[in-house]
Amino acid sequence: MLLYLTDYLARFDSGFHVFQYLTLRAILGVLTALVISFVVGPPMIRRLKFVGQPVRSNGPTTHLCKAGTPTMGGALILVAIAAATLLWADLSNRYIWVVLVVTLLFGGVGFVDDYKKLLAKDSRGLTSRYKYFWQSVIALGVALFLYFTASVAAETELIVPFFKDVVVNLGGYYVLLTYFVVVGSSNAVNLTDGLDGLAVLPTVLVGGALGIFAYAAGHSGFAQYLGIPYIPEAGELVVFCGALVGAGLGFLWFNAYPAQVFMGDIGALALGAALGILAVLVRQELVLFIMGGVFVVETVSVMLQVASYKLTGRRIFRMAPLHHHFEIKGWPEPRVIVRFWIITVILVLIGLATLKIR
Repeated sequence: MLLYLTDYLARFDSGFHVFQYLTLRAILGVLTALVISFVVGPPMIRRLKFVGQPVRSNGPTTHLCKAGTPTMGGALILVAIAAATLLWADLSNRYIWVVLVVTLLFGGVGFVDDYKKLLAKDSRGLTSRYKYFWQSVIALGVALFLYFTASVAAETELIVPFFKDVVVNLGGYYVLLTYFVVVGSSNAVNLTDGLDGLAVLPTVLVGGALGIFAYAAGHSGFAQYLGIPYIPEAGELVVFCGALVGAGLGFLWFNAYPAQVFMGDIGALALGAALGILAVLVRQELVLFIMGGVFVVETVSVMLQVASYKLTGRRIFRMAPLHHHFEIKGWPEPRVIVRFWIITVILVLIGLATLKIR
């Protein structure tokens, strides 16, 4: 919205043209989301004290002291992202609305799950069947929308990292790929969100890196130089990525060990979906798989654990997801968190290297 105001004011003072620059608006998006988090965070946490997080008795014993910690703090992230994006992004850009709508709708699914578990006192929350149903409806809906509104061939092609000329024309399979990326990413972040700050900082790092991809893909000169597809409307996503980074860092202020508030499904499902749809829009689904390696490994650990127990009656890990395995082995929680963060930094750098190593 402020973009339109500054565009109008530029008629009277050319200095306001500076707000047309994506980089400046991305920085302002970061700062706006950060300030909103700092201002709204404390009163929101106080009001969330009546929805304290239950702790499983069969989990790590170190988590028992966390019982009663306010949860559903992901609402703070969504408020900050939405406000900062609406203030600084070009609202005529369809990609901005796509990523905002997907993020908020997945947050809505998470809200219903949290509400049923914490306020309605239904320990099952939203059953897996209904959760996946609504996730699927949203993901398939946006996939079909993007497929039928694609304006250039690159929007529906699969780009293989590290190979300059390997491009797969997906055709209708684009819809299927988008579905799996969005739903898979959403649930992967949700599974990772089990320790203080464990999921949010990797989300910030991956989201920031996808912002770099968005800026390059949306700039014809950079796209041609780097050998990546030029996506005409993708550049504006930098503002959303900036808002995500600012909101994530603001939430981490309160979620760092020992956490004052937990994210809940309302935040985890939304952030995972945001990363997924961003990767789809900038055509970097495979790079997301690399940069989000921590999310991938956490998800695979759960799948292997379940499959092994059902087939052999034995468990591969002491507990799944993987971060709990290391906790039960005796690693202090901060050590697990920081080492997973370090791994994410390394993976994000590898992902960014694909821009040049082609």
